[in-house]
Amino acid sequence: MKKFLYKLIFFKLLGWKITGEMSADIKKCVIIVVPHTSWYDFFVGLFTRGILGLQMNFVGKKELFTFPFGYYFKWVGGAPLDRSKHENKVDAIAAIFEEKEEFRLAIAPEGTRKKVKEWKTGFYYIALKANVPIYPVAFDYEHKEVKLFEPFYPTSNKEEDFEFLQRLFRGIKGKNAENSFF
Repeated sequence: MKKFLYKLIFFKLLGWKITGEMSADIKKCVIIVVPHTSWYDFFVGLFTRGILGLQMNFVGKKELFTFPFGYYFKWVGGAPLDRSKHENKVDAIAAIFEEKEEFRLAIAPEGTRKKVKEWKTGFYYIALKANVPIYPVAFDYEHKEVKLFEPFYPTSNKEEDFEFLQRLFRGIKGKNAENSFF
């Protein structure tokens, strides 16, 4: 019933579509969502996750996981991250992958909703350290389309890998198009 409601709202009422597939067989991955220009992206992600019927997760600062919102963020797949500790964040998140049987980490490589000229590299090193693929996903507000690309297995050649991944997102416009990566 819940999946029916997600589809009704997302496809019929809001007019979005989803192209591509995400394999349920890949239980652990880093999902990069580009462009990230608005808080609306969180809800587009929730609808997409609900329609696909796959567990998808995110990490957020531990302060988000306190009462009363903490229960909600954990319920929708969040995992708290203590950013005050002087530990390597890549190692800390890679450790979460080791602990979980199923963990699909959604992350925005821009690291913010503002305009950026370069992606942050954490997602890439998390995928390498956890030995998981990267699933590129585009939220194309111009065409109201969530594009699911094929999983990408990082090669350890960051420059070439970034060039390939960024090429997938050329021309994709976010909710606030002026802040889109390209």
